[in-house]
Amino acid sequence: MMSKHAVQREHPAEPTGAGALDMKLEIVVIPVSDVDRAKRFYGDLGWRLDLDYQAEEGYRVIQFTPPGSGCSVMFGENVTTAAPGSAQGHYLVVADIEAARAEMLRRGIEVCAPFHNEGGVFHHADGKDQISGLNPQRKSYASYASFSDPDGNRWILQEVTARLSGDVEAGDSRFTRQIVNAIRGATAV
Repeated sequence: MMSKHAVQREHPAEPTGAGALDMKLEIVVIPVSDVDRAKRFYGDLGWRLDLDYQAEEGYRVIQFTPPGSGCSVMFGENVTTAAPGSAQGHYLVVADIEAARAEMLRRGIEVCAPFHNEGGVFHHADGKDQISGLNPQRKSYASYASFSDPDGNRWILQEVTARLSGDVEAGDSRFTRQIVNAIRGATAV
């Protein structure tokens, strides 16, 4: 019997290795209203400019990659039909949220104060159970901060100091009790 907080998988996870199909998230499209303004903003974040391509009038593609990321962001003219500002809740994982936030503030990027979730599991988009300040024990996956680009596309910084895996043991002190229980419940299904 699963608890209401357990994560259920429809299909068991298949092991990686020979015969496994790799899928890597490569690009996330961000809808913007002013391409040059967005280019300045993402450049000010310190992200690497990979591409600024314009083949014809009315079509432009700009791609940036955050430091250390295998996934890039793309925006431009005629790249998406999504409304500017509608990209919400893309996570940027950092090893030290205080250092990341300080660097962003130094670069002139407005970042909210750190917060954590009272329930210990995941950030609620509606702010429910959100408490000011870092997770008191600095558990991995438990402290957040957020910022938005000029169009209102919202990004979440999440502090991750230890990666979750399916073999997390009960009582693992690197994570909140709720996350450990959710992972252990998912692997028991």
